[in-house]
Amino acid sequence: MGALGHFIEREGIATTQISLIREQTAAMKPPRALWVPFMLGRPFGAPDEPDFQRKVLRDLLMLLERPAGPVLEDFPEEAPAGTTSDADAAFACPVSFAKAVVDDGNPALALQREIAQLAPWYDLARKRRGRSTVGISGMRIEDAAAHAASYLDATPAAPPSGFTAGVALKRVCDDLKAYYYEAVAAQPGNLKAKDIERWFWHETTAARVFLAIQQVCLKSADKSLLPLGKISLVPRAVQHSLTEAGRKT
Repeated sequence: MGALGHFIEREGIATTQISLIREQTAAMKPPRALWVPFMLGRPFGAPDEPDFQRKVLRDLLMLLERPAGPVLEDFPEEAPAGTTSDADAAFACPVSFAKAVVDDGNPALALQREIAQLAPWYDLARKRRGRSTVGISGMRIEDAAAHAASYLDATPAAPPSGFTAGVALKRVCDDLKAYYYEAVAAQPGNLKAKDIERWFWHETTAARVFLAIQQVCLKSADKSLLPLGKISLVPRAVQHSLTEAGRKT
């Protein structure tokens, strides 16, 4: 969309766009963009929240008042937690995983095992669509998983040359999430986005690794990791849902 924005602007039409991956938008330098701290696939936040969605849209359209760019602004709010019915919706994943565990002494191995279980479905998804959103980190998915899991050790993996630790970690986590989402979407049942999201955050080892990494980022002296700990890695709506689920167990 960033490249398309430049083309349209050359024809004299002002453009603006929503960004879900800030680092990618900053590299593209579109004329005007609003970064939102929402999960992938939800550019206007939670479903069935029209007032909040209108607020996002107003902030987005206000960028059109800027005569020139590039402009990249951050939306200041998290998405609402969603309705109780969303949080309580039952969902059965067609693939049977062993219970997600990250405290078995080797979270990296548990994550690699889960990725291998999903590989046939991911390959099918990529074949059907002819493309994939996985790849922003520039790493093989197994290497991206190893990089992410290294943050649970005393010595995290060094970021690739030219990237801060925060940017590199955000990109590998985005790749992992996209890999899981695309793989499970290829399975039978015509799954809805909210069901896939709930499955990822409540049932997978990857999500538990993300939650552990979040705490590492919050305590890190590296300032580039702090945004991941606050909002970028685990959306507040997800944290709320996990907290509510924990209270019921």
